Parts: sequence; structure tokens; C-alpha cells
Amino acid sequence: MLPRYQLLKSQISCLGLALVLPIFLVGAVVFPTPIPTATAQSAKGNRPLTIRSDSQEYDAKTQVITARGNVQMVYPARQIQATSAQAQYFSKERRIDFSGNVYILQQGSNSIRAEKVTYLIDEGKFIALPQSNRQVESVYMIEDSNPSQQTTKPAPKTPALKRSN
Repeated sequence: MLPRYQLLKSQISCLGLALVLPIFLVGAVVFPTPIPTATAQSAKGNRPLTIRSDSQEYDAKTQVITARGNVQMVYPARQIQATSAQAQYFSKERRIDFSGNVYILQQGSNSIRAEKVTYLIDEGKFIALPQSNRQVESVYMIEDSNPSQQTTKPAPKTPALKRSN
């Protein structure tokens, strides 16, 4: 059996812990530690840019986020969606480098397919490069300004092919 003064000391310690623990937990809920998120910013303030992938790493020194495997990026502020094998977000330079079977869809209808694409966030500019001996493919939906007033001309006729004997 413990001497009386040690029993009293252990009871005070338990009481102190019982009082401090709830205060600590309430403080953690009321004043949570902010968690850094991968967001690109526009000139008008913070706008979320979400990148999902099989794995991601963040280099605090260079402030570069590297996402690998089934990369999906969504940037609602610019109406951009992208998929690729890998993406790197350079927060200091405000650019994203996509590589490996890149597909970018912008404004729901314009698209780019390439092996590598660099997106310059502040400029809203895409730079696309193909695989060797291949081409970049872009599809842009163009609205006619006056479709009802436009005259339709038939396509020019192609001359017949001459056969050689």
C-alpha cells in the first residue's frame, strides 16, 4: 500500500491531467493547426486547384509538388481539367508540367492531347510537345459570329486522277 502523501500526490496528478486534457483538446478544435494545401492563385485571390494521383511528394525547399500515377487536375476557376501519368506543380514559378499521355479539357469543349504540356498559370498559356515522330492534337470549338448571314460555298472540285500505263 502507498503511503498517504504518495496517494495524495497521484490523485493530484490525475486531477491535473483530467483538467488539462479537456482544455488541450478544446484548444486543438478551436485553434487547429493550418495544413498547407496545393493551390494555385489567380490575380483575384486564392482559387483552388486540385490534383489527385496515386502518390504525391512535396519538396519544402523548392516548393514543388510531384504527383505520379493516374494524375487528375481540376481547376474550376479557369474551367480546366487534365489527366496525365505525372504532374509537377512549381508554386514559385506558378507553372504545372504534365507528362505522359496528357489530355487537357478547357471550357468543356476545347482540348489538347500531347506527351508533355506546360501550363503557365499567370499567362493562361499551354505549351504542348509531342512524342517523337508524333504530333500534338488540339481541338477548338469555334462559334460562328453570324451563321445565318453566311453564304455557303461548295467545296472546290478535286481534279480527276490521271492513270499511268
